[in-house]
Amino acid sequence: MATTSGQAGPTDACYMLIQPRLDVETPNLQTLKRNLERGTDQIKAEALQQVITAAVQGETHEQLLMHIIRFVMPTRDKALKKLLLLYWEICPMYDSDGKLKQETILICNSLLHDLQHPNEYIRGSTLRFLCKLRENELLEPLIGPTRDCLNHRHSYVRMNAIEAVSSIYQHLPHLIPDAPELIDEMLQSEADMTCRRNALVMLTQHAPSLAVGWLKGSAHQVSEFEELLQLAVIDLIRRSARDFAAEKALFIRCIFELLNVSSSAVKFEAATTLVTLSANPAAVKAAASCYIALATKESDNNVRVIVLEQLDRLRSRYEGIIDDLVMDLLRVLTTPDLGVRRQVLDIVMKLASRRNIDDVISVLKKELTKTLSDTVDYEKSADYRLLLIQTIHACASKFPEVAASVVELFLDSISEFGASSATDAILFIREVAGNRDLRPDIIKHLVASFMEFRAGKVIRGALWILGEYAETPEEIRQVWVRLREAIGELPLLAAEQRELDAADGAETAAADSKTTSASRRILPDGTYATESSLTAKTLDASSLKLDTKPPLRAVLLHSDFFTGTVLASTLTKLVLRFARSTEASEEQQVSSLCAEAMLIMTGIIRIGQSSFVTTPIDEDSYDRVLACIRALEYMDEDAEVLTEAFISDSQSAFSRMVKGESKRTADEERQQNKESAVQVDDGIEFRLLASATQGAKAEDSLEHDIELATGEAESRAAVSKLDSVVQLTGFSDAVYAEAYVNVNQYNILLDIMVVNQTNTTLRNLSIEFSTLGDLKLMEKPSSYNVAPYSFSSVKASIKVSSTETGVIFGTIVYDGPSVNDTHTIVLNDIHVDIMEYIRPARCDEAQFHSMWTEFEWENKVNMSTTKEAAENLDLRAYLQHIMKATNMACLTPENALAGDCGFLSANLYARSIFGEDALANISIEKPTADSPITGHIRIRAKTQGIALSLGDKISAAKVSL
Repeated sequence: MATTSGQAGPTDACYMLIQPRLDVETPNLQTLKRNLERGTDQIKAEALQQVITAAVQGETHEQLLMHIIRFVMPTRDKALKKLLLLYWEICPMYDSDGKLKQETILICNSLLHDLQHPNEYIRGSTLRFLCKLRENELLEPLIGPTRDCLNHRHSYVRMNAIEAVSSIYQHLPHLIPDAPELIDEMLQSEADMTCRRNALVMLTQHAPSLAVGWLKGSAHQVSEFEELLQLAVIDLIRRSARDFAAEKALFIRCIFELLNVSSSAVKFEAATTLVTLSANPAAVKAAASCYIALATKESDNNVRVIVLEQLDRLRSRYEGIIDDLVMDLLRVLTTPDLGVRRQVLDIVMKLASRRNIDDVISVLKKELTKTLSDTVDYEKSADYRLLLIQTIHACASKFPEVAASVVELFLDSISEFGASSATDAILFIREVAGNRDLRPDIIKHLVASFMEFRAGKVIRGALWILGEYAETPEEIRQVWVRLREAIGELPLLAAEQRELDAADGAETAAADSKTTSASRRILPDGTYATESSLTAKTLDASSLKLDTKPPLRAVLLHSDFFTGTVLASTLTKLVLRFARSTEASEEQQVSSLCAEAMLIMTGIIRIGQSSFVTTPIDEDSYDRVLACIRALEYMDEDAEVLTEAFISDSQSAFSRMVKGESKRTADEERQQNKESAVQVDDGIEFRLLASATQGAKAEDSLEHDIELATGEAESRAAVSKLDSVVQLTGFSDAVYAEAYVNVNQYNILLDIMVVNQTNTTLRNLSIEFSTLGDLKLMEKPSSYNVAPYSFSSVKASIKVSSTETGVIFGTIVYDGPSVNDTHTIVLNDIHVDIMEYIRPARCDEAQFHSMWTEFEWENKVNMSTTKEAAENLDLRAYLQHIMKATNMACLTPENALAGDCGFLSANLYARSIFGEDALANISIEKPTADSPITGHIRIRAKTQGIALSLGDKISAAKVSL
């Protein structure tokens, strides 16, 4: 709502009352006088509403003040009296000399009569109006009746009388100097809880010693108070804890009692206040238990999210104290909301320790087993199951001693998991397989369950584990038998062709038989008709029944040749390891395995080049399978080199990958705890005593102090704020407007200054906004009048619901001096930057590839720099530049980006505050030191707006380099 400069605006109640009538044309002055003087109560009410509307828009109508006093003020109608009180708030009470008008004496006399009115509603409304008066001359005659209202028989009057006394004492304490004692005496004898609450709030603000004294006498009744009074008690304790340290024990006792009341709001406020009073472990645990109880019992998910956030802050502030409550927190998993469950599991991960990890894993395993039940909704349970598996994975990585029990559960249930859950499970098993004590059981379970795997990612993970850790000849034989069973009949292509030919022959014979048996039919007219059929069948992949095929054969026929390369590598490892671990007498068996492996690999290539698959084999997969064939061909000549390449180098690469991931996770945790972590042996720095030898840190602190003293810091802040000012109109327009854009996560607040640059009053001036994108105008700015060469301020709130570059545009509309003379000024557009909502985030490789496959919107941006810009810029520095411009985090490990190379490829990831994901893959090259950087960036997102907006940001960063 806008107000003219130098004039106070109406209250919220007044604005809500007149808002529906703002668009009604104000009648002329004579009509208003006639309606106020001779009209009925209803006509007077409508006329008074029109006067209030005009006053809000800048037309004071001072000539009507006496008419309102003479003809409206004596009314007995309650609605009209309410309107009259609203009018007194905005009517001009001061003359040009700044003194109260003589007419205000009559207003005071009317208020005096209303304070003594027998109707409690009129008394209460008048008392509420007194809270807004600041004039000493008006309030002084009303003090006596106001004090008398404190003893009124009706609680509504007493409640408003307390508010009036509090307001008068706050702004004009000399009018009622004994107000605290008066309210304290009333509080001791008051029975109504609302009145007691208002009285306690007044004493808390103006006489905390009296409020604390009352609390001493009523501490035993705190748990029996109503909710509003209990909240007032908590507010009293929070405000008085520092000044009344001697009463700390009393305060803590009262808070502990309030933790057990039935009101959720009181329990939450009490728990929050308790940790500010005491850092004792018992108090911290009591507050945490209260938060957990609220999260368990409350049905509103928003309340649960707020309570869990508060619990997480408590955990980070008091490390290790509330770890014992982790089992209570796990009860919140009964809620069906996935967001709440994710938040709970995140806190559980942080609370897990060696003392409680066994119990935590036990509960998580039970929850995981529940998701496999047929009675649970599959769509909801699939996401929850993946979340549980990821949490168990993280717990087992952090505490290796529980890995054995987790692996057993995963191996027994992995065939029942969905594709995403099974992929995460197999990745966890791959990490745990490094433990030699667990390897035999892992190999045994994988061999037993291999035929039930259908997803390509799961099969690839199982193949890698079997090829990497099957070491003994007996294990290799078991694995080989199961792999042959999963591949099926050999040779692959010839077997599929024979099966297709046999199926086609059977269908043709059946068709011929049907034609012969039904070749002669009798038509309705009694004649014979001959019928024949001809069926053509194409021998291609559409005729294959992949569901009935063995798993490895099915994925190959489904054009998944990446799995084929993993199979070839696994077979090569098994043959090399079997040859190294067997004796010379078994060379014939080694040769047999080698020949069979080469036959399988040749079949993979032939299937990839045949018409059985929809997509032919790619060059990378072809080269990889062919390299494995050649390795087996020269196995006798270069056994040591091949063993080093396929076995030793593979293990060392996996070890480096695991160490790099662990290091990155540790660095992230260290970075998060860097600001809050304080070591016991850290020194205390006194900046005023800092010596010159402490270098730049002391100089920076000194410069900061100088900036604060000279006001330079405020000047810099003002300059930074000016950067957010957007000019909306030109300097030559009749109305000049500019807006300060304040982006606050989910809301955008526009503070618009409007200047009238003409010598006439602009009537009914309004700003009409429209939005493009997921932006919504929360409230339409009202119309008002602007005097010549004056200015006004308009505020508008816009809600943001997604991460897209939005546009705010609009017009200024106002009426000219003549009738039907409307002018319009088009405003400049305001663009909302997407970077205000994008935050760097992390995810694992499987999640990244899953989202990359799922997201349908892609934006490819070509990258190229000039030679001059690339002279002192290497590929990693260019990557950092792109990351800074897009607020994205790099998921590629540092060791993968290390070394001197003319090519760089990395994955980037970010998440918006609305939970929207943004992915990017950057591939750039710089062949020589003096050549430009070229390449491209592919951006993928679920919505088109994010993909296009990030592409624009990257293009702008490329130009600004």
